[in-house]
Amino acid sequence: MRRSRWAGALALAGAVTALGAGPAQAQGYRYWSFWDGAGGTWAYATQGPATLRPADGAVAGFRFTVSAESSAVDRPRAAADFGKLCSGTPQKSGTKRVGVVVDFGSAADAPDGERPPRERTACARVPEDASAGEALAAVAKPLRYDAQGLLCGVAGYPETGCAEQVSGSGTSEPKASGKPSAGADGDGGPSAGLLGGGAAVVVLGAAAVWQARRHRG
Repeated sequence: MRRSRWAGALALAGAVTALGAGPAQAQGYRYWSFWDGAGGTWAYATQGPATLRPADGAVAGFRFTVSAESSAVDRPRAAADFGKLCSGTPQKSGTKRVGVVVDFGSAADAPDGERPPRERTACARVPEDASAGEALAAVAKPLRYDAQGLLCGVAGYPETGCAEQVSGSGTSEPKASGKPSAGADGDGGPSAGLLGGGAAVVVLGAAAVWQARRHRG
């Protein structure tokens, strides 16, 4: 009897885990991803642009994209080459230079009725304590953020919207309840896969409680 109750609990947990994983595979989010170009190689940033404070010689990349997992996000297409980006910007006391790459993404990732601008690269000269977001603002205004500090628009693109959920067909849908997880401080970019995983963990816990109560009964 005990074995059958355990089997029932595990079957329920497995079914819900599969349900939770489904949306992560079929749906993504349209958003601005943030990249750290340290060492000349793009890596998905572990902090958001509002808190990351790059040193002189750093490169910050921003790519508009549609993705369900941070591990599968398209990188900026321009190289993270500080020497090329800032070759004409000499050092100056009290400031730092940050190479900035803004990749507006592909037409396939653009919201309905909008067309991505051409890629933009620049060298931002900013105060020594400036964040990556401030470096971006120095070369790609206007920026648009939502109430939670999530980067929604760069240089006016896109005109509206912020981290909309996108179905497999590429059409926008209303956001799921709550904001998708976005990294350390909430403005690095959503990770839709965490939504399904979180739901599965909650139901796994519920299945365990159900089994324990049946056992006591």
